[in-house]
Amino acid sequence: MKHLPNLLTLGNLFCGCIAIAYIFTAYPSIFMSMGDHTNLPTYQVVYGIPQMYMGSIFIGIAALCDLLDGLAARALKVFSPIGKDLDSLADLISFGVAPSAILFQLLWNATMSGKDNFQASIYTNDTFEANMLSMVPAFLVACFAALRLAKFNITTTNQKSFFIGMPTPAVGLFIATFPLLMWYNPFGISKYFENKMVIYSIIVIVCWLMVSKIHFFKLIPYKLNIKYAWPQIVIIIIAIVSLLFMQLIALPIIFIMYILLSFIYKHPDLKSEIENI
Repeated sequence: MKHLPNLLTLGNLFCGCIAIAYIFTAYPSIFMSMGDHTNLPTYQVVYGIPQMYMGSIFIGIAALCDLLDGLAARALKVFSPIGKDLDSLADLISFGVAPSAILFQLLWNATMSGKDNFQASIYTNDTFEANMLSMVPAFLVACFAALRLAKFNITTTNQKSFFIGMPTPAVGLFIATFPLLMWYNPFGISKYFENKMVIYSIIVIVCWLMVSKIHFFKLIPYKLNIKYAWPQIVIIIIAIVSLLFMQLIALPIIFIMYILLSFIYKHPDLKSEIENI
């Protein structure tokens, strides 16, 4: 049983690797069909959203493993430097590299869908390529996630009730909602993910949040007291109400509310904890 936390951490890493494999095979394909009244074929571009959807699912499973390994370690009272470092390495892959892969593919899709001659190139057999330099900013998320995790590892013992900077799993899960939103397309939201400036803005914001000095409260309250746990209660209420009335749109709303509540909430023991960091 003492190896259970590390096994769950490896499960986190394994799911992150599977997510990356799905995401990087999410290239579009060309569907050809013959016309009804002519012998000329018609072509339709089918983007690789199903593979990205599966990538998001595996990022979600990785997050579940990440939650369970911490609970198992506390329940079994098993803590080790290896487990701490392994957890950070797994988080970097599942919530840093895998979300970066999603953003990379979204930038690729945004670039290619913006080509005015895309359909014409199919018939004329012309070829064109997306500018790689326009897509590599996606991997800034992985770089800032690595920096965030490294900083966390040297301050974690003193952060009992809050995180300094946005937790990497939260960022990873937020980005993982994008393929889900594109798949179900509530309120036509998928069109925003075809805009490169929107994606670039998201990259800048989440990178800044991860290395900022903002104190983000933990989703599991430090003490079961209304003075300590009210933001967690508010998040749960917002999540339930928004999921009922707004469906998948609720996912980014919950993320935004978590940020806003972290700005507002001042933990009762915050001053003493900061002094110990």
